[in-house]
Amino acid sequence: MENENLNNQDLIKKTSFFLKEKKKILFLILGLLIIIFSISIYYNYKQEKENIIISEKYIKAGLLLKNKKKEDSLKLYKEVITSKNKIYAMLAISNIIENNIENDEEEILELFKILENIKYDKDKTYLVKLKKALFLRKLSKLSESDKLLDEIISSDSLWKEIAIGIKK
Repeated sequence: MENENLNNQDLIKKTSFFLKEKKKILFLILGLLIIIFSISIYYNYKQEKENIIISEKYIKAGLLLKNKKKEDSLKLYKEVITSKNKIYAMLAISNIIENNIENDEEEILELFKILENIKYDKDKTYLVKLKKALFLRKLSKLSESDKLLDEIISSDSLWKEIAIGIKK
């Protein structure tokens, strides 16, 4: 009985504390929500601004390439790749390879390593591996290429059939 009274008194104290401090608790919760919301908005703004800068570099690199300024174009494409932008990094390496902007094969393989460290979804990850496998085939490094193709083939990626076709 006495234990029950203590529990009731304790409950009453806690309830009265929350009633007395209700405004402070609500302001604290509201303040935390505003801070979280503000941080979220700032992060999205910063990310969007970063994406715009990277897209501008990518476009500028393409224009420089059309104007036969390969070195300047390569520099910008490398900046795009090192930014680890999920969209433009993959496009940049494709342009570097397709237009023979970079002659150093090891440098291109280093750029592929950067791409491989970007957190893509499963299919885009396998697309990067497929592009690298094709590049390795171009260099006549068939064993390395086959390892990548086998990895793609053993997956359930949408690139599986293409990898099988390349390996034939």
